[in-house]
Amino acid sequence: MDPIVEVVAFVLGFTGWVMVGVALPNRYWRTSTVDGNVITTSTIYENLWMSCATDSTGVHNCREFPSLLALSGYIQASRALMITSVVCGTFGLVATLVGMQCSKAGGENYVLKGRIAGTGGVFFILQGLCTMVSVSWYAFNITQDFFDPFYPGIKYEIGEGLYIGWCSAVLALFGGICLTCSCKLGSREKFPMPYQSRGTVYSGAAPTRSVAASTYGRNAYV
Repeated sequence: MDPIVEVVAFVLGFTGWVMVGVALPNRYWRTSTVDGNVITTSTIYENLWMSCATDSTGVHNCREFPSLLALSGYIQASRALMITSVVCGTFGLVATLVGMQCSKAGGENYVLKGRIAGTGGVFFILQGLCTMVSVSWYAFNITQDFFDPFYPGIKYEIGEGLYIGWCSAVLALFGGICLTCSCKLGSREKFPMPYQSRGTVYSGAAPTRSVAASTYGRNAYV
């Protein structure tokens, strides 16, 4: 496995993991739209955990969602997927640090270290998939309500938290794919191929003395 590819994949995965941690508590997953409103007295913005409002004077008021079971199904699923993403990213970072060739952890068994690094790449891919599904599902519901002319509630627009989540998912996927592909290529060992001549298979080793003596006779060694 190429150490440079390992380092690049680790940096991508680590950056994606950090961005998941930034997107998860971000308050601006969706913000109330001003489209069609002549006078806007307050702005409402929400994430997976709370709903906040700010008025024209700049006063902010936030309240946490009172009950998990009272939330919409997609919000509950997005919570679970984002938490799973953080856990998978943590396992991926630990496995990649142990499996990297430049790391002293795990000893000098590079075959085992390569497998551990490949496992870290799989965790990074799972992290990216969980984040992508969570953020995209949340954004789909925002756009569905926004373009529904018969929706009676407050219409929202996509907030900055979703864009951070999308960037995080892309980085984690690229890092995991690079790590798993380089691990697969690095695990292929090259062996000398035997060659065949007139129905007989010969290896690359030199003939022993007994074979040579039986073939050429003892006079060849006098």
